[in-house]
Amino acid sequence: MSSKPISNKKGEFKRQSSSFREIISADHPIYKPATGRYWLYVALPCPWAQRTLITRALKGLEPIIGCSVVHWHLDDKGWRFLEAGGEKTNGRHWFDIAGGISSANLNTSTSVADVANNAHRLLIDGTDEPHYGYKSLSELYFKTKPDYNGRFTVPVLWDLQTCTIVNNESSDIIRIMNSPAFDEFVGEEYRQIGLVPQSLEVQITEFNSWVYDKINNGVYKAGFAECAEAYEKEVTSVFQYLDKLENLLDKKYTGLEAKYGKNNKDKILARYFVIGDTLTEADVRLYPTIVRFDLVYHQHFKCNLATIRDDYPRIHTWLKNIYWQHEAFQRTTDFTHIKLGYTRSQPRVNPIGITPLGPKPDIRPL
Repeated sequence: MSSKPISNKKGEFKRQSSSFREIISADHPIYKPATGRYWLYVALPCPWAQRTLITRALKGLEPIIGCSVVHWHLDDKGWRFLEAGGEKTNGRHWFDIAGGISSANLNTSTSVADVANNAHRLLIDGTDEPHYGYKSLSELYFKTKPDYNGRFTVPVLWDLQTCTIVNNESSDIIRIMNSPAFDEFVGEEYRQIGLVPQSLEVQITEFNSWVYDKINNGVYKAGFAECAEAYEKEVTSVFQYLDKLENLLDKKYTGLEAKYGKNNKDKILARYFVIGDTLTEADVRLYPTIVRFDLVYHQHFKCNLATIRDDYPRIHTWLKNIYWQHEAFQRTTDFTHIKLGYTRSQPRVNPIGITPLGPKPDIRPL
């Protein structure tokens, strides 16, 4: 996410490449596995950040890798942290001060008209930065590289020992977390989880490739287009590939019905994933875009040729199944942050900054 999209002379959105691409492994000369050494900085509106939160939860790494959440409002100065001591409500919180996103968030559509962009509800609008007392994410970038001149993006995987950014590319971070690097610190049930099985790696890589370009990033290319020609080209492409995804999932669901019987919903849904019959990285990378589609991409990014809930029944069933049946997805999805983050942080797209009330509910029951 960015308040200042980068476009070329044709008015087409171009995403910035990530600058920090190190890994963590026992063989690495600097970044070796350890508990409490690494820290994750995220923004809850951001789909790229959410995929790292999901993987962190699935792999049991919440006690191993701590986490801080920036304020949902992104302004011209970038992402910011809250200062400790701000107002704390007595509501249910998505942040556990012991070190990670936890517990269920409030998943009801409520009016956000009275929520100001400078709201300071600690553990509701964001968290403080507990290690250096930093006020903005940019300070982490400058601490790593004083002459850094790129954008200050999330997620950031940080090393508390060397005080540097290890990696700020989400696809790398989820591979780091899915690797055996931290296996010695988690239980057997988490070590057995492999999001990229060797037998499915080729299929997952191919799937991720077109989903990233045409759907994950496709909605941004449509939403940040600065001329009608670029917008129409990209929004048409988004729906062409949603159609492709719908057909893929229809074949998957139909095949499961043939195998287990149409009335055996539990067995069908237990195996209803985009690649193979278990949860994989392909589901993790697709989910953050699909769960945001009807909420923000449909109206805010003008991807309004159709909705997931009304026009893509197989994708919608997959989405509801992932959300309601898998806690890691549900509790890392904060609908209020998502709505406010997009509609208040991108004045070029939404100059008045009004946040729509709908759709209701944020996600339908399974």
